[in-house]
Amino acid sequence: MARQPAAGVRDHILDAASKLFDAHGVHAVGLQQIIETYGCGKNLFYREFASKDDLVVAYLRQCQADWHRTVEDAVGPHESDPAAALVSLVRAVADKSICAGTRGCPLRNTYAEFPDPTHPAHQVAADHFKDVRTLLHSLAAQTNAADPGTLADRIMLIIDGVYANGATLGAAGAAPSAVTFAEYIVAAMTR
Repeated sequence: MARQPAAGVRDHILDAASKLFDAHGVHAVGLQQIIETYGCGKNLFYREFASKDDLVVAYLRQCQADWHRTVEDAVGPHESDPAAALVSLVRAVADKSICAGTRGCPLRNTYAEFPDPTHPAHQVAADHFKDVRTLLHSLAAQTNAADPGTLADRIMLIIDGVYANGATLGAAGAAPSAVTFAEYIVAAMTR
């Protein structure tokens, strides 16, 4: 009778791969490196993930879940004040972007590594950014902004910039100023 893998093996492999992907990028990490880091055999790996592409998609789904938790934590306390929710979301991203070891948005990084629009990793990342834009448009539409679409797009640009700036310059960069900039944009557009 074949031995059954321990419960949670898939999650442990994904955690090991996520740490490597976050530190080095998806293309820079080979399957053998993941297998050695987790300490499993190839058969066990392939029992859980049919290919590296399947693992990358699972990684991106995990990143999306992290994003949804960030949104919930940032926006939830401001349900009755969508303008404050937009600023709070920028604050949450700014805080995350300057953490030691952060290389920016993992979905954006992976999107850049997979330019082929038919690749599943590219599709997951592209869908994520469409969803983020939809969320921001929904929040902006609940404010009294005369042009909520432009407000949402400006907040999205601030968030994208925060991820890039925070990853390269950390707390010494412009990421901390992003919150003030978001406050200014929201206040100017919701007068």
